[in-house]
Amino acid sequence: MAGKPKLHYFNARGRMEPIRWLLAVAEVEFEEQFILSMADLEKLREEGPLLFQQVPMVEIDGMKLVQTRAILNYIAEKHNLCGKDIKQRARINMYSEGILDIGEMIADMPFKYPEAEEKEKEIKVILTKATGRYFPVFEKILKEHGEDFLEGNQLCRADVHLLEVILATEELKTDVLSEFPLLTAFKARISNIPAIKKFLQPGSPRKPPPDEKTIEVGVKMLVELRQKAAAGP
Repeated sequence: MAGKPKLHYFNARGRMEPIRWLLAVAEVEFEEQFILSMADLEKLREEGPLLFQQVPMVEIDGMKLVQTRAILNYIAEKHNLCGKDIKQRARINMYSEGILDIGEMIADMPFKYPEAEEKEKEIKVILTKATGRYFPVFEKILKEHGEDFLEGNQLCRADVHLLEVILATEELKTDVLSEFPLLTAFKARISNIPAIKKFLQPGSPRKPPPDEKTIEVGVKMLVELRQKAAAGP
């Protein structure tokens, strides 16, 4: 019998957070091995499982998977979160790719723009893109088909990714959905699915927004990674 999936990443949201969400929605318990220093990352690199020398990495079903989207695709396929046929799968993947684009902007922002002035500028960029480009798309999708979910009237990975990004965007601006009534209803509806409701409770594996210490550690590691890359092999 296969053991629990093991997640290798920093003790933060980042690119691992949508993976945590998808596993939680699939009701799959998992373990985490946090990377707390460059030494931890270098150890993983030297041991060889990081195909492209970077994380996240997930040990699952006898495999050591890297690349966020590849990991998400595998989990979605395994747990029937990717649609019933090839056309549904194409639309779900299309929606997911768009959602993940802005999700990664939000996740990267505290570490790429740690200074207050730069951070505020980037938040404005994110909010403009969220309300002007991304959220209108999903408001329209929900309006046009009149169903509870984005595709096929059943929960799929895109629904999960969208809720995660909505909640993360609301941390930047609490009333960001004020012009999107269908997305507001969608958020309430999806948040009340039992597995998701459980994941949103305190004490779950869901990571909080990065605090000052997390940002400090993350920025330091980014600087070290850039210096190492510039120095060459």
